Formats: sequence, structure tokens, C-alpha cells
Amino acid sequence: MKTERGFTLLEVMIALAIFATLAAAVLSASQYVLKQGAGLEERLFASWLADNQLSELSLQHNPSIGRQQFVVAFAQRDWALSQVIRTAEDPRLLEVEISVRPVGSDQIVNQSQRWLQARDE
Repeated sequence: MKTERGFTLLEVMIALAIFATLAAAVLSASQYVLKQGAGLEERLFASWLADNQLSELSLQHNPSIGRQQFVVAFAQRDWALSQVIRTAEDPRLLEVEISVRPVGSDQIVNQSQRWLQARDE
């Protein structure tokens, strides 16, 4: 008579424990990747907004010196941009600083600085 051999309960429980541990590790790693991806996307969008604003300022004939704050809708989100324009040590240049953060957050996601040529009227 042939005896059929299968897995014992202990072997099945050990296999399930190993599978559960691996599944938990994969889930944790995937959550980390998603969180990092969301942060990268936020920094990328903020960088684009800052670059766009700096490009618009460079096209203006004489941007107004001082501090300005405004809200921009981009990528289905609202972003708070803060720009400071002041004269540089060289009177032919303007120093521009732009900070970008999501509306409702105090954390600055991107801060950019550029010097623009001051143009006479």
C-alpha cells in the first residue's frame, strides 16, 4: 500500500509566516516609493513654477521692485509664490528671489534666485 505524503500543518504555517513577512516588506517598500514619488512630483512642479515666473520677469521691461505674493493654480493644485525683487550691488542688475510652497503649507518646496538686467525706460 502506497502512503500519500503531504505537507504537515507545521510546514504550512512556516510557509505562511515567510510569505506574510515578505508581503509586509514589499508593502512597506511600495509605500516608501509612493511617498518619495509624490515628494519628487511636488518639488518638480514647484521648480517649474519658479522657472516660469523667472522667465516671465525676464521678459518684462521693468519689473517692480519689492515683495509680491500670489497664488497660482497648476497641476490641479494651488501654489503660493512669493517673489522679492531688489537692486543688486551692480545697479545694472536686479536680484530676484522666488519661493514656492503649496497653499496651506508653511514648508517652502522650491527657492530660486536669479539676476536680471535692469532696463532703462
